Amino acid sequence: MLLYYGQVITVTAARFGPWLVATASGGEAGEHSGGHEGGAPHLPNLVSLLTGGHGPVNEWVNVIFALAVALFMVIVAMSVYRKRQMIPGPFQNAIEMMVEGMYNFIYSILGNDTKKYLPFLGTLFFYILINNWIGMIPLGHSPSTSLSITASLAILVFLYAQWTGIQRLGIGSYLHHLAGSPVDVIGWCMVPLMFPVHVIGELAKPFSLSLRLFGNITGEDTLIAVFVGLGIAILAFSPVGIPLQLPFYFLGLLLSTIQALVFTLLSTIYILMMLPHEEHAH
Repeated sequence: MLLYYGQVITVTAARFGPWLVATASGGEAGEHSGGHEGGAPHLPNLVSLLTGGHGPVNEWVNVIFALAVALFMVIVAMSVYRKRQMIPGPFQNAIEMMVEGMYNFIYSILGNDTKKYLPFLGTLFFYILINNWIGMIPLGHSPSTSLSITASLAILVFLYAQWTGIQRLGIGSYLHHLAGSPVDVIGWCMVPLMFPVHVIGELAKPFSLSLRLFGNITGEDTLIAVFVGLGIAILAFSPVGIPLQLPFYFLGLLLSTIQALVFTLLSTIYILMMLPHEEHAH
């Protein structure tokens, strides 16, 4: 019912604003109302609806929704913490179940180091997940469809992993790790080749993380927008249109969850690879 209500909002708004129709069909107005790179088809969001798809505010739509998600998570966390009870209520119980599930997932990779890195990795997962999901809410927008946002998250993971390596290994062992951990003469002779290869590999990790998340979520939102536009076009004189996009919402929920999980999984592995060898095998 909520999904159909979203269709009604979107299509009704499109009837009263030609620029919104162009947005849903990937036209010229879509290039100014959603902050998407490349002008991919996308649905109107609350910011573009309030500003008419024009003005400097639309250039910051991804940042606005990303900050809104962060603020939402802070409010939820503070609310649960301040009202925590020995016998949890339904809301606290749901949050604890999500945290416990995330802990068990990360523990299967990091083992005893899980508690140390759970705050970062758990926050990363839920932040990306909500960023992905918010694009499927009526008048919402997914910041994950911006390469700037996904690249920022990937760079954050890169810096955190490198800092973990320096902190846990020490600067000498960290450089030794980047050199390929040579142990014999042949290994040391290969350092001039292995060191740049390892550095390039470390730099490629955030690049691949950001592109994977950006590409999948952009494709998902574009698919839904195209079918919304098709539903509008089929019934040209209807105030509602046909909700052809409904089946793809379920696919989008699954894909968004998988992408958040993959991003967190790879981030966890990057951190694992920076831990001392005697504690964790590579």
